[in-house]
Amino acid sequence: MTTPPGSGAPRRTPAGAAVLREDVTDAIRAAVFEELAAVGFARMSIEGIARRAGVGKTAVYRRWKSKLSLVLDLVGAVAVRGLPAPGTGSLYGDVRALLEVAAHALRHPVASQVIPDLLVEAHRNPEIADAVKAVLLDGQQGVVAQVVREAVARGELPEGADPDRALDLVVGPLYWRLVVVRGELPAGYLDDLARSAVAALTA
Repeated sequence: MTTPPGSGAPRRTPAGAAVLREDVTDAIRAAVFEELAAVGFARMSIEGIARRAGVGKTAVYRRWKSKLSLVLDLVGAVAVRGLPAPGTGSLYGDVRALLEVAAHALRHPVASQVIPDLLVEAHRNPEIADAVKAVLLDGQQGVVAQVVREAVARGELPEGADPDRALDLVVGPLYWRLVVVRGELPAGYLDDLARSAVAALTA
């Protein structure tokens, strides 16, 4: 029997409109960390993540369309994507601030475990390569480009200074140290690296 319009009868919430529970989302994210540590990105599966989280696969797919989008979401949360340029008033200060943020991100368990795996997969899969570039590179390029523009405006760098070269000089050595070599950062390392990068950029 159909309820007449305007009868005031309570309306049922549509089945597809349920609010995503934050505790379930958190459990899935925690399960991703565990699954990555156990099997790596290539062997990681939505089934394994759901099993560790104690949820059905549907709960995962309602939040992320694939394991790649799930992992990139976590990586993006700790990467420097979208951060405003430091704006310290000097090239050295901006570079030093960028290094501090990058060092914090690269020491995060997601970055240190997942990024190397993703870069390997990116060589085999153009979709992964494009997604990794969007999450890990594009945002950082924008931040460094702003730092370079402001340094040019202050007269610290010449017109035509290359932001890509600046990104290589600033983040490249830090990535090598923390992700490839997996070495600790000695006291004063970021200060020395900032001075070296600025010297190379202004040479």
